[in-house]
Formats: sequence, C-alpha cells, structure tokens
Amino acid sequence: MDRRLRPLATATAGALTVLLLAACGGGGGDSKGNGKVAGAETGNDTPTSPSASASSPDGRPKFTLPSDLTLTFEESNTGDATKDAVLADSAERMRAVDAAITGTDSKGEALAYYNTGKALEAAVSWVAQFKQAHATVTGEVRYYDRKVTLETNKKSAILVFCADESKGFSKDMKTGKIAKTPVTKNSYVLYNTRLDKNADGIWQTSQIISSRGQPSVSRSQSFCLRGSCWRGGMDFRSDGMGRHRSRR
Repeated sequence: MDRRLRPLATATAGALTVLLLAACGGGGGDSKGNGKVAGAETGNDTPTSPSASASSPDGRPKFTLPSDLTLTFEESNTGDATKDAVLADSAERMRAVDAAITGTDSKGEALAYYNTGKALEAAVSWVAQFKQAHATVTGEVRYYDRKVTLETNKKSAILVFCADESKGFSKDMKTGKIAKTPVTKNSYVLYNTRLDKNADGIWQTSQIISSRGQPSVSRSQSFCLRGSCWRGGMDFRSDGMGRHRSRR
C-alpha cells in the first residue's frame, strides 16, 4: 500500500461549478521560488493530535488520533460563522477517517457522523482496504488553502483545499515498518468536496473529488451534483476517502 490514499464521490443533488485556481504541488507558479508549497508553512495552523477531536459538544462522537499521527488544518477562522462551521466539520471528517483506519474509532461512529451518501460508502470501503492490507497511517499531514463557497440557502457548500502528505506514510501493522517515500508532486493532493447541513446542524461530507500531483490547476472544474460529471482534464480515481494511491 503506497503512501497515504485519497476520495472521489458520485452525485446526488443540485449543480455547482467551482473555478479552481489553487496549486497543491511542490513546483509551478505557487512555489514562489522557495522550494515550499504555497500556503503550506503559515502561522495559523491548528495541530490536532494526539488529543481528542477539537470540538466535541454533546451528541458528537469523541475520538482521538494515535500519538504518531498529526493532522494540521489552516484557515479555520474566516470571520463567517457558517463557513467556519463547514471548515470545522470537514476537518472532523478527515480526522474521523484516519481514526477508523488507525483503530482509535474501530466502530466507525465518527465516520458515519461526518459522512453521508456516496461519500460514506466510499469512506467505509477505503478503511476496509487498509484493514485487509493490515496497514495503518502515520506521520504528519497538512491541510491548507481551504476555501468555502456557500449556496444561497446556506445549507450546502463546496470546500476546496490542498493536502501536503510529504510527511505522511502508511505503516505495516504487523511489522511496524513505515513505507517512507520521497517527496514528489504526488505528495500533494487537491480536493473538491461537497458538504450538506443535516437536520442536527452537522455539515456532512456527501461528495469528494481529489487529484494528486497537480502542480497547478487553472481551468474551470465542473462539479455536478446531479449525475456524475466533472471536467478539467484531471485524472481522478476513486479510493473511498478522497484519497488516491500514489502513482509513480
């Protein structure tokens, strides 16, 4: 099992088009000539391991991540309460998948809480692949350039963000051996996600499209939520969590 793995989801309702102008690669115009990923080294990070999930009010499942796994999320405070809630629940969703993979949420309660529809089906399948391979995840993953676009009714949102997985790896649960890989463009992932607010006020991820190794994206990416239609010339693969296997 190669590095960390990322999701694609199919459709359900309404259509939204998002112009993706982000760069999630180590090269290209957003590297700013300093060898770093644009946005990947800023001061407004929120590390979240090994402590419990950052927000666990009544009714929300409480879970932790193992001490050898750290997830960091940027742009958590936009000044807009609704967008901040979208960002917070999306972050919990990413933590929940890793909690299910690492076994700290073996029943997948948080997984079901923060996912719905095809995204939930895909996430469950993705976790199962790790279990079948007797693998887990370790290291550090950074999520940055997180941008929220709300629908007019403020009950659905599109969230686009990048992931830096250059320090995140898979680990054999039997031997403890870590499958370390060199840093390449495939260490970076661009995500386009849909979240829907449920009756309890939770922003659940319902769809995910992800693209690994995109040094820059400057074309319009269509994310159709009625039927499955996405465009932009990118190579998407479904793996269950929005994560792809690294391709080298």
